[in-house]
Amino acid sequence: MNLSKSQIYIVAVVAVTSFMGTFLISSINIALPAIEKSFNLDAVTLSWVITSFLLATAMFLLPVGKLGDVKGIKRFFKIGVIIFTISSFLCGFSVSGLWLIVFRYLQGIGTAFVTTTGPAILVSAFPQKYRGRVLGISVSAVYLGLAFGPFAGGFITQFMGWRSIFYISALLGIFTTLLTFLFLGKDESAKTEYQKIEFKESIWYMIGLLLLTYGSSKIPLFQGWIMFAAGLLSVVIFWRIENNSDYPVIDTRLFTQNRLFAYSNLAALINYSATFAIVFLLSLYLQKLKGFSPSYAGTLLVAQPLMMTIFSPFAGTLSDKLQPRYLTTIGMTMCTIGLAIFALFSESTPVWLIITMLLWVGLGFALFSSPNMNTIMSSVNNSQYGLASGSAATMRVVGQITSMTIAALFFSFMFNGKAIEMVSNTVFLKAMKYSFICFSAISALGIYFSFNRGKIEREKYY
Repeated sequence: MNLSKSQIYIVAVVAVTSFMGTFLISSINIALPAIEKSFNLDAVTLSWVITSFLLATAMFLLPVGKLGDVKGIKRFFKIGVIIFTISSFLCGFSVSGLWLIVFRYLQGIGTAFVTTTGPAILVSAFPQKYRGRVLGISVSAVYLGLAFGPFAGGFITQFMGWRSIFYISALLGIFTTLLTFLFLGKDESAKTEYQKIEFKESIWYMIGLLLLTYGSSKIPLFQGWIMFAAGLLSVVIFWRIENNSDYPVIDTRLFTQNRLFAYSNLAALINYSATFAIVFLLSLYLQKLKGFSPSYAGTLLVAQPLMMTIFSPFAGTLSDKLQPRYLTTIGMTMCTIGLAIFALFSESTPVWLIITMLLWVGLGFALFSSPNMNTIMSSVNNSQYGLASGSAATMRVVGQITSMTIAALFFSFMFNGKAIEMVSNTVFLKAMKYSFICFSAISALGIYFSFNRGKIEREKYY
């Protein structure tokens, strides 16, 4: 693949921003105990240091995707990099837990801007026969951030303080901003067809996500169920309004009339819902039940994202030659098997088996993710790249929130309000087992959507 200088810079910029988002997620998880001590936060408030970031990202992905298609994806990518950089500095200077949560929310908005427009920029800059390859590079950067984050986060927190994670992220943001304004260029001429933008209905979508997320954190309390139900109702109202709107934020016909697009997005939602909490659960398992130190547990857990990083570009390239549905089906099947085996773990499970299954699931995820993204972006026309990218990213973030919610629900029902260290190993294993059984069942459903999505109609290259 012969790339021009501008194409190389575009890949580099998108890859760096893809790395930054997941690096922050994985590194801040390691720094949470230090943040808790700094601001004397309770467990629920502390969890919102993570949740506020994911929530903001999920809330703004679809509206920004639509705006990018109308106003210019490169313009909004630049805005997102600036918001991310400024908010990273502000997070480092936070004087209280509340302000840190607010600035993390702002950081999530900036991440939404670059996440939803980055793949769209890649797709618009390369011919179809190279899309899987460059999207694979971008996905690989995502997993590299996941793999590098725990190591770097632990080291930085221990020797430089947790605030330095945000300062370093801000420096990366400055570097990316310079690259972006120097080499990304401007959007093509505005579309001749006038497109009205209506975003009032997006309020229903945003309120719905907020209620679903906050309500799930309050379950099994009664008000938690009420907020969760109200959130579902709000999302349904949003969908009905969009379905009848002349200028929708999201074209619901893509989900009702484009099976390739709809099934690929559902497969992504299912895959992330089933797999995102793996590291969370196994991190607790390795430290609580196996008695491993945080550094050793982190070393073992890097096996999964490492496989994702290595094989995502390969899977993306392969999806340019084969029908992606075959690769995604194999990948989803591997994840389903791995999740079922995780449910069988006990205190005596050998380390070699833990590493083997992490490698197995990591390879399965790599075979699924890049080809699935290639399918989503190839199932729409070039005027809908921003929307398609935003939709795929929304599925990912909502899936991540769903995965954590499922794990937290089992903890809530079985731990009776106790801290994890106060729960017996037997009870913890039972909660982990039920979580993985649930995740395996969800993943099994994803096999159906992966295989039955349909075929990509490819261009004739030669």
